[in-house]
Amino acid sequence: MSNSEIAQLASEYEAATNYFLDAVNKLNSADLDKPKSDGWNARQVIHHLADSESQSCARLRRLIAEPGSAIQGYDENKWAESKTLGYKELPIEISLALFKASRASSLEIIKRLTTEQLSNAGVHSESGPYDVRKWLKTYTNHPKDHAAQLLAN
Repeated sequence: MSNSEIAQLASEYEAATNYFLDAVNKLNSADLDKPKSDGWNARQVIHHLADSESQSCARLRRLIAEPGSAIQGYDENKWAESKTLGYKELPIEISLALFKASRASSLEIIKRLTTEQLSNAGVHSESGPYDVRKWLKTYTNHPKDHAAQLLAN
């Protein structure tokens, strides 16, 4: 993979960030708490993305700096139902700021990747072997999938 291919991966990652933010901008405040067919409302999805991206930011760093490390999964449904984490009632502004900051921070690392680092791997507690390539695919698709969820009925 060449520098231009890394640049392409970075561009796709950045486009996914903007796609999700565009979907959020299409919502009005009344949309935030309307239940979706899959059970989560838009507010929960936005809080989930913030937490997921802050986790992904740490995972990428671990894969780069500490190949071979354990990558810890988490139960997103338990996080979404936690009263203390407040997915059902907290305002979305801080979560959006966390999402943007986490994505921007990861993007800067992606731009600096070498071809060799794409193979840096650890072991994910839920899905087994987990390398930077898999991380990139996962976190490029994740906000796009949730943007579609936000815009669905």
